[in-house]
Amino acid sequence: MPKNPEELIRDEIRALTAYHVPPSAGMVKLDAMENPYRLPAALRDRLGRLVEEAALNRYPDPAASALKACLRDALEVPDGMELLLGNGSDELIQILTMAVARPGSAVLGVEPSFVMFRMIAAFAGARYVGVNLRADFSLDIEAVLAAVEREQPAIVFIAYPNNPTGNLFDPGMVERIIEAAPGLVVVDEAYQAFAGKSFLQKLPRYSNLLVMRTLSKLGLAGIRLGLLAGSPRWLAELDKLRLPYNVNTLTQLVADEVMRHGDVLTEQAVAIKLERGRLLRALGQAAGVTAYPSDANFILFRVSQAKQVFEGLKRRGVLIKSLDGSHPLLQDCLRVTVGTPDENTAFLSALTQTLAE
Repeated sequence: MPKNPEELIRDEIRALTAYHVPPSAGMVKLDAMENPYRLPAALRDRLGRLVEEAALNRYPDPAASALKACLRDALEVPDGMELLLGNGSDELIQILTMAVARPGSAVLGVEPSFVMFRMIAAFAGARYVGVNLRADFSLDIEAVLAAVEREQPAIVFIAYPNNPTGNLFDPGMVERIIEAAPGLVVVDEAYQAFAGKSFLQKLPRYSNLLVMRTLSKLGLAGIRLGLLAGSPRWLAELDKLRLPYNVNTLTQLVADEVMRHGDVLTEQAVAIKLERGRLLRALGQAAGVTAYPSDANFILFRVSQAKQVFEGLKRRGVLIKSLDGSHPLLQDCLRVTVGTPDENTAFLSALTQTLAE
């Protein structure tokens, strides 16, 4: 009988490295694409009263019906399309991958992109196929279409805008992938609030298209809510893999109330986009720094000796994300989240000091 992990746990799981979240206490935290702004005090007070009245001794609404109705209106989900909710978009990626993971089936994505597409494929025992982007981080459409033809993937994941590169792919190229794919195509729009572009209204046109969103980047990372929009035929099957009561009572209450005040989140997104422009201009003027255009709430930039720069920023109390070594196209790349004006100023000051060392 196996009595240790080496004998029992699958080799491909043992080969993985757990998703790492670095400690950030006392730091200017610009590493996780969070909205840096808190909700207004009046809205926080309203949420406090809702939590006070919540029946926490009871299970949550298993279908989250009220929240779904609110989200349909707030996001303008097309008529005839349904929603599936998850504990963050990570759970939805897991549900999707598990649903199609027959032995030998392929999950296809572009590289570099959101690491959980690849990791969850491994969790589910599926074969992940990554197609490299071009050097400018645009889609290599011919390579993607060739991979689709060769691999016949059960599912294709496309982040729009892409993480960690921050760019929107050409929408016509994405549509060519949807049309060529033999299976599902999931467009992950986690950063849609900062891009203003979406495939949501194209759902009725493509029977194999699903659109994924999250409230985490909007300003509600702490409640962990993701959503998947698409045809009821697809979502009815996927719902069979959703664990019971996966969206808790507090998440349902908070998300419903905040989305009824969507203007607050919109105003915060506008402020973040303004600061994104300031950061891009400043980074573009910094000697030895190459900053890439972004349609998200973060900026990817390249600098020589990226690991030393990353550590220099940490010593000065600023935490960003080092991507150096994670993919050949990301050599010497770092990613900074757009923070408040004060946080961004602190980052730029720390970067200037670090580069001068």
